[in-house]
Amino acid sequence: MAPAGIPEVIMNEREKAFQIHAGERPRPVVLASVSEIRAEMLHRAGLEVEVVRPGVDEEEIKAALLNEGARPNEIAETLAETKAVRVSLRRDQTLVIGADQVLDCDGDVYDKPGDRGQAAAHLRQLRGRRHRLNSAVCVALDGTALWRHIDRAEMTMRDFSDDFIEHYLDSLGAVALTSVGAYQLEGLGAQLFDHVEGDYFTILGLPLLPLLAFLRGHGIVAA
Repeated sequence: MAPAGIPEVIMNEREKAFQIHAGERPRPVVLASVSEIRAEMLHRAGLEVEVVRPGVDEEEIKAALLNEGARPNEIAETLAETKAVRVSLRRDQTLVIGADQVLDCDGDVYDKPGDRGQAAAHLRQLRGRRHRLNSAVCVALDGTALWRHIDRAEMTMRDFSDDFIEHYLDSLGAVALTSVGAYQLEGLGAQLFDHVEGDYFTILGLPLLPLLAFLRGHGIVAA
């Protein structure tokens, strides 16, 4: 079924234009993100990916949405769609993937830390508590969002010491500033947690399996 506002016949023609057959190489797609982790996930899944900086003022959009009372999941969805649509306007007949992740803890939304001091402050605030990662993805074509999906993961940090925070940040260096919460679960960040609930790819910042199902179901990658 075509998304709201897009006639079914138009969607069918667009799908035919991208249809591939078993044994053929996947169609190249554009990732509207500079996240190395997301690009690597797509590459390892067999997709040919072009990475494009979306050129979106994420902080301005996020601040406006928070001022309007938007929920964390709505912020993630809006940012993912804005990135995908914005880049798709510059890439004719090319599928563009946009993604975003928002961390919230008891209603407080966390951004990527700006420096080591802020990273340490975030870790002190999150330790011993449960927080949620809202990971959204959107696929756009020629300025129109074709598909959206959001998934969530629940993360419980252990009550680590201040000394551990300093050791952790010493070990990571600038890498700690590249993710919300100052952690990457696939690395040393695993030591911060007592318990996690949710899809691994969602925790890394991209609901990969639903995305692959969409691409497969619409003939973008071979079934």
